[in-house]
Amino acid sequence: MTAVAETVEVTVGIDIGTTSVKAIAVDAHGEVCARTRIPHAINAPIPAVLEHDAAAVWHTGVIKACDSVSADHRVAGIGLAAMVPSLAAVDANGMPVSPGILYGDHRGYHPDGEFVGFLRSLEQAVPDAHAYWPAQAVASHALCGAAAIDGVTAMTCLPVFGADGWDAQWCDPGKLPHLAMDSTPIGERGDAPVAAGTVDALAEQLVAGADSPGDVLVICGTTLITWAVGEGWPEAEGLWTIPHLQPGLSAIGGPSNAGGLFLERVRGLTGDPTAEPDHPDRVPLWVPYIRGERTPRHDPDLRAALVGLDVGHTPADVLAAAYEAAGFVVRHHLDLAGTNPQRIVAVGGGTQVERWMQALADATNLPVDVTAVPEGAARGAAWLARICAGLESGDWAEARRWARTGHRVEPRPDWAEACNRRYPQWRAACDSQSEAAQ
Repeated sequence: MTAVAETVEVTVGIDIGTTSVKAIAVDAHGEVCARTRIPHAINAPIPAVLEHDAAAVWHTGVIKACDSVSADHRVAGIGLAAMVPSLAAVDANGMPVSPGILYGDHRGYHPDGEFVGFLRSLEQAVPDAHAYWPAQAVASHALCGAAAIDGVTAMTCLPVFGADGWDAQWCDPGKLPHLAMDSTPIGERGDAPVAAGTVDALAEQLVAGADSPGDVLVICGTTLITWAVGEGWPEAEGLWTIPHLQPGLSAIGGPSNAGGLFLERVRGLTGDPTAEPDHPDRVPLWVPYIRGERTPRHDPDLRAALVGLDVGHTPADVLAAAYEAAGFVVRHHLDLAGTNPQRIVAVGGGTQVERWMQALADATNLPVDVTAVPEGAARGAAWLARICAGLESGDWAEARRWARTGHRVEPRPDWAEACNRRYPQWRAACDSQSEAAQ
């Protein structure tokens, strides 16, 4: 008689990213038992627009991803994470009837904040919509019939979200998702409880392991995000400061458009050559602001520029300059933050690009500890699903036991020295571009 293998109990984490929906099934030890990635398009015909097909991505893509990794496992809970802010109009069945507006879209340029801008735009475009939901709420409704977001996501909706919940002066609260302010399940898919959706950057932070002063968490996704961990509450012009999960610590930094969105464009322009530059001093400079910049410049009108190109430069030199520019953006954040960085903890899908990781080390002259699991936001969501399912305490800091380093990338001395010489030139080029945009 053949023995039947016992199925593994897992929690499922889903991450709605800018260019794909990722889902993983994770066991109690943080090991990935199944994974899937469902790519999708972004609608960005001009720099001022950034949209998803919300029905295809936030609804259908999430269901497909969840079901793909749930097969052959006993699912104990399901968690969700997504980029912020985002918003779509939905009908009475919870199906989006408008595009999903994403962070950085021009409709968010509103004196009362990006979320208010999105909301006012959709109220005008789809005035008879049943409701207006961010990606997390559309996804949770698709999975379990309940549209909900957690308190962290709600904080990104200020001032529509206030001390007492949704503020009726901005919108009918009935047109906004349920606020799940604790870990109580919002519904079930099959027998698995579903946790309210959260912010992708928080989910990444949970399981990254950047938990000590001197650590720098760098999220290498479509958006490049830098968080320098330190004591107290440092502040710097142009940067954001947020609480850290560890008591007494905070993180300072913020998002930049110099991540995968910029690098993918340069790879396409150059043909993505595999060759390395001939010499570390023979590299031009990229001003990497392909669709404006978030922190620290906060200027949606900035555009990219290639500086110092000469007849001797090759496509490999131009691509190397792009990876280096992404590294210089991190270095710029760290310079402004005024912390004492000791190492970079790199997470996100971009960690699978070796040249990006090496350039990050060279440009900052810091060692880069590359995560073993690139789907960090999905993994963090899977941890939150364990809390929702009653398998863990509510102490988010305990998630650090899932932190895994795959390998370390050290700066190359000759390239680090060349980067030290180029960095002031890069700063000057970016400043000049900023002045020209004004």
